[in-house]
Amino acid sequence: MLLLRTAFKNILGGGKRTWLNVTVLSFTFVIMVAYNGILDGFLEEARRETQRWETGAGQIQHPEYDRYDMFTLQDAHGVAPLSLQTYLADKSMTPILILQAAIYPQGRFQNILLKGIDAGQNILELPTAKLRHTGTEIPVIIGQRMAGLADLKEGDRVMLRWRDKQGVFDAQEIVIAAVFKTKTTTVDAGQMWINITDLYAMTGMQDEATYLVKSENCPVVSDIDNWSYKDLKYLLADIDLMAKSNQTESFIIFAILLAIALLAVFDTQMLSIFRRQKEIGTYVALGMTPKRVSGLFTLEGTSYSILAVLMAAVWGTPLLYLFAQTGMKMPEVYADMGMGMSDAIYPAYHVSSIMTSIIVIVVLSAIISYLPARRIAKQNIVFALKGKIN
Repeated sequence: MLLLRTAFKNILGGGKRTWLNVTVLSFTFVIMVAYNGILDGFLEEARRETQRWETGAGQIQHPEYDRYDMFTLQDAHGVAPLSLQTYLADKSMTPILILQAAIYPQGRFQNILLKGIDAGQNILELPTAKLRHTGTEIPVIIGQRMAGLADLKEGDRVMLRWRDKQGVFDAQEIVIAAVFKTKTTTVDAGQMWINITDLYAMTGMQDEATYLVKSENCPVVSDIDNWSYKDLKYLLADIDLMAKSNQTESFIIFAILLAIALLAVFDTQMLSIFRRQKEIGTYVALGMTPKRVSGLFTLEGTSYSILAVLMAAVWGTPLLYLFAQTGMKMPEVYADMGMGMSDAIYPAYHVSSIMTSIIVIVVLSAIISYLPARRIAKQNIVFALKGKIN
């Protein structure tokens, strides 16, 4: 405790030099927390939106289906296993049937994915209730990105061409029943959603599906009759891979910031040991061992980081809170990049991330301070008493 009080008394007596080091370290700490908050907030929102709009609580996929290979779609459909029919009946699972098709907006040709879904499902956020109809027109829903690409709006009619179960081409005019807004590009761009009952009638693929989306209440968690169960770890692998990539980038950024901030602490400690030789000799004369003196200087350097954390809490807390409320606005073009990216990213601050930042700064400050201070323990006691340290 005596060493701690002495260390704080010494650094507080350092004047402007002390507060300059503390300010730089506090700035670095706030930047670390804010940057981690942006990454965590973006990834959490991406996972949440992807689950709400696309993956649900998991999927049961046809054995031929590969979401990264569009050429598998021609054969990637079939009747769901009998053991899953109960879950389809009670709506804890909903079938998705995917076909390759084409539309002709304003006479132009455009390839699309035509996705059939139950109009009465409540697992995904898609406004599938708009797919119910009583007339002869076939309604579809599209996302804002798709509407922009095809220059379509609600109420427009467009010619749709598809292939049925026998491979025969057919065509019919469809109507845009709704244009929905979503942050998840993978259910929007290049896609049209249609009532799966209508799709059955159009293709002859009665009761077939490409994959089944399960709700949280569905107990299925394993493969069934060659249909593959895909959990959220698999379905959200792209987002997790992005998280790992961002961790590497953040490590490089933090390493540069910490190197700049800790260099000032290192230089301060080196200068302090050089200028305070007589003080060091006095400590030894009063009974402190060289190792305890080097420990005192190490503690002084570490105290810079402790004061920096306290200073950051004073000025950084309101700033980070305001940042969490307003978010970081993103250019509109970024919304087309997918991964649940919206027009603004709202940071999410985790206690574990904040504590990690604190520990990293304090530990590195202690190490940087110990490097010059360890020379004191190697000095001759007589030289130390005379204020002569090499």
